Amino acid sequence: MIRVIAIDDEPLALRQLEMYIGKVPVLELVAACSSAAAAKPYLEQADAIFLDINMPDLSGMDFVKSLPHPPAVIFTTAYSEFAVEGFRVNAVDYLLKPFSFKEFEASCRKLQEHLEMKAALELKEADPFLHFKADYKTISVDVRKIVYVESMSEYVKIFLSDSDAPVIVLYSLKKLIEQLPSDRFMRIHRSYIISLRHIAEASRTSVRLDNGLSLPVGSLFRPAFWEYISNCRYYK
Repeated sequence: MIRVIAIDDEPLALRQLEMYIGKVPVLELVAACSSAAAAKPYLEQADAIFLDINMPDLSGMDFVKSLPHPPAVIFTTAYSEFAVEGFRVNAVDYLLKPFSFKEFEASCRKLQEHLEMKAALELKEADPFLHFKADYKTISVDVRKIVYVESMSEYVKIFLSDSDAPVIVLYSLKKLIEQLPSDRFMRIHRSYIISLRHIAEASRTSVRLDNGLSLPVGSLFRPAFWEYISNCRYYK
């Protein structure tokens, strides 16, 4: 279950939120509050909040900015000009009043996906090792030390920052990229995965790692790779 708080100073809007929340099986309403201040005692119990922006005393936007560790947020407001600012504070979604139950359901699906992804990343952070079975033993690889991975038929060669010899295991590159944190690793070629932290120089067709090795960027992976590079201030 996803535990949520509904916050809106308009009684009719708050009742509608309560009704919509009650119709979504994965949601559990922790509290329905008419102000941000009234919601504060319940924050530690909540995974997410549905929050009106334009409220007296303390706006929804300022409320979120005041929280050191805010839960996931879906803003609800009648003012579309707040949309951009809403996403600047990492809101999961933005519902423009009046919104239908169908629109509310769509936001709930985004919320569920967001929380599942967050949980997966936290799990990877808790255990930074990948574990492989090989020759009746388990090989553990520290994800933080991976520089790049090379496919070798049915095997992969994992090159680490603290070792000259790669770790070779029976595994597929496709399966491995699914288990690596997407914010740290990228597949750039049918044969290569790289650590984004180890990029020294990049072009549309190749990348040089900080160990001096240059690797090709395959045409299939080029658009996603170049989008990442273009958004990195260092490489512009």
